[in-house]
Amino acid sequence: MSTIVFTELEGWERPYLIEKLPDHKLVFLTTPLTDGDFSQFSEAEIVAPFIYTPIGEMEMIALPNLKLITTRSTGFDHIDIKAAQARGITVCNVPYYGENTVAEHTWALILSLSRKIFQSYERTKKGNFIIDESLRGFDLKDKFLGVIGCGHIGQQVVKIARAFGMKVLVFDPKPNQSLAGELGFDYVSLDTLLKEADVITLHAPYNEKTHHLLNENNMKLIKTGSILVNTARGGLIDTQALVQALESGRLAGVGLDVLEEESSIREESQVLSPEFHKAVDYKKLIANHILLQRDDVIITPHNAFNSKEAIMRILDTTVENIQAFLYSKPINIVK
Repeated sequence: MSTIVFTELEGWERPYLIEKLPDHKLVFLTTPLTDGDFSQFSEAEIVAPFIYTPIGEMEMIALPNLKLITTRSTGFDHIDIKAAQARGITVCNVPYYGENTVAEHTWALILSLSRKIFQSYERTKKGNFIIDESLRGFDLKDKFLGVIGCGHIGQQVVKIARAFGMKVLVFDPKPNQSLAGELGFDYVSLDTLLKEADVITLHAPYNEKTHHLLNENNMKLIKTGSILVNTARGGLIDTQALVQALESGRLAGVGLDVLEEESSIREESQVLSPEFHKAVDYKKLIANHILLQRDDVIITPHNAFNSKEAIMRILDTTVENIQAFLYSKPINIVK
């Protein structure tokens, strides 16, 4: 029997973990572990933290029996990997949990914009059932979809696009021609994608190189009347340039699940944590946001990842990581 400490848990997760790990001593914490707390759990052999529990060399010293850290996140920069390796501690993560989930939300935004669902809803809610040109959308069939970043999420978006009968263009710094052949898309430069795409969707990581990937200079290339969706990271787009593109009519609509001000977000499921909301006041963040006032913009609250299935996959993968380690066949190892 192993002692396993889970941090930053929601109440509904406890009975599930008890059912899945019945032969072990489970310790459940609703808050992060801080520096002075680790010594209380010196018997712990496994710790399953979230990103607000940093585990460095000193924390590992306070846990002399620790053999496995399995973080309930994709990111692992809250764990000192080198210190863990030096002490023979295995570190695992949840490499994927929401690629199809985010892709589906992306398409919800695309369809809402292309068929003017939001405007139709607002008009009908007011008792106005008149159909006119202002509610006229456009077909997706035979249109060009431009996908910026074709990782796991981007690939799911491409698959759905092909089902709609769209032609797909992809910009990615690491082209994979066999993947392009398999999914039926063409790699192009970013400038070409912006010029030709009727629908543009972003699925790239955010870093120094991708900061303002779409900016005042290249957004002038966008085909007039196109729509743009971002379910990746807000910092990929220069907000001022985005507003200018809308005001000029170059962009006919925008769907955003992320805002540029969300620079502190590293992990999607981070937005479910009370610790995150202590630091970020979303109401204040968007209160004066000019995009929120426009009827050609749909903003959702970084909710693209948030399905029952995706959240369950985080727990399931964590349980699988623990069970595989206990059977001496560890998976999802961070190196």
